[in-house]
Amino acid sequence: MTNALEKAQAQSVLDELGVRLVRHKLPFRLNHVNCFLAEGDAGWTIIDTGLNNDATRELWDHEIGDNRVTHILLTHYHPDHFGYAGSLQQKTGARVSMSKTDATAGVKSWDNEFLQQLPGYYRAAGIPQAAAQEMADNTRDFQPLIFPLPEVNHYFEEGETVRIGHFDYEVLFVPGHSDGMVCFYQREKNVLLSADHILPRITPNISYWFHGDPNPLLTYMTSLKKVRKLDARWVIPSHGSPFQGANRRIDELLAHHEERLEATWQMLEQPLTIFEVRERLFDRPLTVHEMRFAVGETLAHLEYLRADGRCTRTQDKGRWIYKKAEKDVTE
Repeated sequence: MTNALEKAQAQSVLDELGVRLVRHKLPFRLNHVNCFLAEGDAGWTIIDTGLNNDATRELWDHEIGDNRVTHILLTHYHPDHFGYAGSLQQKTGARVSMSKTDATAGVKSWDNEFLQQLPGYYRAAGIPQAAAQEMADNTRDFQPLIFPLPEVNHYFEEGETVRIGHFDYEVLFVPGHSDGMVCFYQREKNVLLSADHILPRITPNISYWFHGDPNPLLTYMTSLKKVRKLDARWVIPSHGSPFQGANRRIDELLAHHEERLEATWQMLEQPLTIFEVRERLFDRPLTVHEMRFAVGETLAHLEYLRADGRCTRTQDKGRWIYKKAEKDVTE
């Protein structure tokens, strides 16, 4: 199938659903996020909102115009999805819905108490003090891109039905990329609005952020297997273009993480800090922003192995040290 044909078919699916894809620019290497807009009987529903910055505000003003927005549905709390929600709610009076888990995480992740603890966590990861502070400061820089926070009017429940445009969708809890991540599934059309759970060309970042789920990679892989049972024909993601065949991509993502786990485990013949493992897993130049994600993803893989009994963690001079577990002599 040619790219042009697949793009035309994907647009046809969006048109059938009455969903408009609104692509917002991001100031990162991952340079966009897909948000969505659909008109219903009582007004418009928005799915995710982008960052709270001038470019986002201008694009939504253009897309919405004078139309009435009644609902804002948030798939998760990360800034590119959640950041403009509070301001857009104030502007439109829309009801905001998201999972309770991620509503809580959206408060905790950028409150001053947690941000003050971050340099210590990064030093425990083996990151030099100056770089640790720089990474913590980069996290703090997101505060103006997410405040004001929205008032969440409704917390999603697993399996509940939400109306998006003129179709009903099932809410699916798919934690992993965030602890309270949700997707929306339209069963009759067999279409999954996958948010960041399944992406077409890149692997979603699965990180341990020093709070929340202690084993997010295991959680993510479990969520992938859950969604695999649907065998969704079309996937409409939050980054990249819509594509066919959810299960093919799910199998690729599962295989990728199994390979990364094996590679990580093999490194641990010698004791290593999180930062030392990161250097081997991501052996390319990284921005400060990308470094935060790389450290978080490295830690998620290490903690998966530790929970699985395949490595141990000790502390030396305030740093976490990981090493392969000794083999069971009874084996």
